[in-house]
Parts: sequence; C-alpha cells; structure tokens
Amino acid sequence: MTSQTITAAASGTWTLGDLTVNRIGFGAMRLPQTGTALVTDAVPRDRDQALAVLRRAVELGVNHIDTAAFYFSALRSANELINRALSPYPDDLVIATKVGQPRDPSGAWLPHAGPEQLRGLVEENLRQLGRDHLDVVNLRVVGTGSIAERFGVLAGLREAGLIRHLGLSNVHPHHLAEARAIAPVVCVQNMYGLGVRPDQDAFVRACGEQGVAFVPFYAIAATGRQAGASGSDHPEVLAVARAHGASPAQVRIAWTLHRGPHVLSIPGTGDLDHLASNVAAGALRLSGDEVAHLDDSVHRQDP
Repeated sequence: MTSQTITAAASGTWTLGDLTVNRIGFGAMRLPQTGTALVTDAVPRDRDQALAVLRRAVELGVNHIDTAAFYFSALRSANELINRALSPYPDDLVIATKVGQPRDPSGAWLPHAGPEQLRGLVEENLRQLGRDHLDVVNLRVVGTGSIAERFGVLAGLREAGLIRHLGLSNVHPHHLAEARAIAPVVCVQNMYGLGVRPDQDAFVRACGEQGVAFVPFYAIAATGRQAGASGSDHPEVLAVARAHGASPAQVRIAWTLHRGPHVLSIPGTGDLDHLASNVAAGALRLSGDEVAHLDDSVHRQDP
C-alpha cells in the first residue's frame, strides 16, 4: 500500500460546487514546521523539503490542497510555499483556505475576527497565494453563536468575485443551516476520524444528504491534534492494517473515505514517503465486516 505509482485518482472524485477534486487531497498545516504545528516556537521545516512535497503531491494526482494564512512558522508560510512550488497553478488544482482567527507575527493567536476584519484576511490569502480569487474559503468558527453576520461578509466577497465557493470549519449542524440560508456551502471541515468525535456521525451523514462535502481534520493524528499521531494505535486498527499490508495511518484514511462518497481526506505531511503512503490509502478498500468491526471496537468507544 505504499506504492509510489498509486495516485489520488484511486480515491474517486467529488465536486465542490463546479470544481471536481480527487477525494484524497493534501493538508498544508504541517508544511511550515517540523513537530507541533500552530505554536509560537515551531521549528521551521527545510524549504526545499517542503517544496518537494508539494510538487510530488501534484505529480501523484492531488488536486485539492487545504491551507490557511495562519499556517506558518518563524521562517515559513504554507501559502507562500504553495505559491512558490506550484505557481503557475495547474488548471485543475483547487486551493481551499480558511479565515476566522488570525495569529500575530510571533505565532500567538489573536481574538477571533469580526465581520470588519474578514475582508483583510481574505486579501492576505490572495496576496500570499498570488491569486486574483480564492477557490474555496471556509469560515472557521469557535463556539455555538450565530455566524450570520460573518458568513454574510464572505458571501458578499463571493458576489464580488474574490471567492468562488464557501465552506465552514469547526461548526455545529445549526451553523450549516444558518449559512445555507445566506449562500451555498460546498464543504464542512470538522475534527473527525476513527475513534475521534463519533458524535459527528449524524452530521457527516446529514452533509452527504445535502450534497455538502465533509472534510475531516486530524483523521490520522486523532487526539494528538496538531502534535501529530502518537506512534501507537488501537489493536483492531493494527490487525486490519496487517491484513492489508497497510499502515495504521492508511487504515484511518480509508475508514474516513468509507463514511460516504462526499467525505474528502486531507492528510498532511512534510515527508515524501508519508505523502506517497497517504495518497495510496485512496486505493485501500475495507470490507463491510472490517468497517463494522472497527466501528464497534474503536470508533464508538471514547477516544
């Protein structure tokens, strides 16, 4: 399952609005640094290594990259790495970014952006990526309060041509309903994975019923979050991995893809071998019995 010849096309496709993407994509959070992401003392990754990973991802058929202006270390910015590695961009490449809570130059988190700040955050992404419009912009949300005013700002920028499609990140079902009353929503990004956030199962299904892509984050890292996977795994995950000659990470990716044709995977890495392995997971087909056993043994237990 680590073949260098398996491409993202093996995962199948989904359409984000009018943009068709392979269901295996790439998350850029880990590119700017090694070790834990989104911290003030992050260790910058070797620039050439990061650029090589991005270029190889596209060679392997990845045409959906998830990023954000707040993905950076002291010397590296995910958006600028993407711009440097891939511009001029392939015609079929879809770059999704997110806005909602910026970080200051030291890497410390700032308060969540109000409506008056969102245009500036969108323009920051445009500038860093070297684009005249953004393919997908997700509003990142914290809490349960109304998002109508903030989402309305992004809807206005969509009407102005700065954004092609809109999505949501870290939201509850009522947020999706609120947003869809304002403008079309093509995707929802939430923390989800095998044994992580099983309370999201109904929301995943509901997104599919509404034709909205569900894009899990931390599907491999699980509760390790931005620190990454722990290096150990559940015995049932290991057993399925052995049966397929696969890695536990590949099983976790494949499991998410089995949740429905609308589920898109965006595993991130700064390592070329891990990249090839993650992409190859799109070809891993789990049996119905294996999925059910993983659900019963791992997913429905508290992580």
